[in-house]
Amino acid sequence: MIVFDTLDYLKTGNALQQKSYAILTSHRIFEILADFDPILVGTIPIDIAIDSSDLDIGCYWQNKELFIAKLIADFSGYKDFSWQELQIGGAETIVANFFVEAIEIEIFGQNIPTREQNGYRHMLIEYRLLQERGEVFREAVIALKKSGIKTEPAFAQLLNIKGDPYLGLLEL
Repeated sequence: MIVFDTLDYLKTGNALQQKSYAILTSHRIFEILADFDPILVGTIPIDIAIDSSDLDIGCYWQNKELFIAKLIADFSGYKDFSWQELQIGGAETIVANFFVEAIEIEIFGQNIPTREQNGYRHMLIEYRLLQERGEVFREAVIALKKSGIKTEPAFAQLLNIKGDPYLGLLEL
């Protein structure tokens, strides 16, 4: 089982994972975010990324204003930097986006411990499913993603989960 709490597994992963490791470490992204318990989540860690996939970083803030100030101070100089405040699942959420070396980075912060956030929980469930169901299933997920379907809906479609795919995956 991969330990997703560090970036070490990326060093020996596929080409995109190795490139992601190089970008995140050379630009010190996780060092900068260290006070916010950053964890790389999403499709790149579990090897179902497509060309348009970004580096998703989940973070836990206890002081929203401090988190926003940190994002602006350290990342606003990057290409196409933007941030917004949203309500996702009833939780205050700060999302910042920018590009580093032609790869989009999305930092997603909530006042919920990172390992309890749905993005992290979804990734662990998806990883388990990919391990259990094998390469044919993984290729089917990727094919659906390439056709424009988001990750959780792609899993839900393949697993015949009815209703909200995000909640359905959590119920597995």
